[in-house]
Amino acid sequence: MAKKAGVVKGARRPEVRLPVLEPYVGGELEPDGDYDGLEFLDADFAGQDGGGARFMDCTLTGCALDETRLHHARFLDSVLTAPRGVGTDLAEATLRDVELRDARLGGTQLHGAVLERVVIRGGKIDYLNLRAARLRDVVFENCVLVEPDFGGARLERVEFPGCVLKEADLTSATMTDVDLRDAAELGIARGVDRLSGAVISSGQLVDLAWLLAGELGIRVEG
Repeated sequence: MAKKAGVVKGARRPEVRLPVLEPYVGGELEPDGDYDGLEFLDADFAGQDGGGARFMDCTLTGCALDETRLHHARFLDSVLTAPRGVGTDLAEATLRDVELRDARLGGTQLHGAVLERVVIRGGKIDYLNLRAARLRDVVFENCVLVEPDFGGARLERVEFPGCVLKEADLTSATMTDVDLRDAAELGIARGVDRLSGAVISSGQLVDLAWLLAGELGIRVEG
């Protein structure tokens, strides 16, 4: 179930060093667009199609992403601050060396995506779809995840310090060096058996005891 405290490997965090940025004045996003060294400030990308686009050395601050199509997009060495939106499509996207700060998102599609050296700090994300995604060196820090779906995902060196996890789905997930000990709340709806490869605290073990007993077919009485 849980590794000894000293064995779990910590996540490597991104080291984003941005150059001097140019303000973005290009209008709507373009499919397969190439965006390099740009500052997107309070842009409204609702309903736009940036599928396959590449964002490198960029900042996106206060941008609206309602129903924005970013399927297969790549975010590299970039910082996204206070993005907001419902139904953002980031399926099969790549996020590498990225900081996501104070997000207010709902129904974000990241299924099949690759996240490497990513920090998601603060904010709240409802119904995050990470099915079959690959997460390596990812930190969910002081954020709230409501009903996140990790079904079939592969998590390696992932941490949840101060994170509130509500009704998480871990069905068929694979975990290696996943540290849940410092999560502010650990709520698992499905897939508690997939915690092999994770480390949890003794208090969390007590809280999960009923779920584990049910998974193992143990009848508890009295």
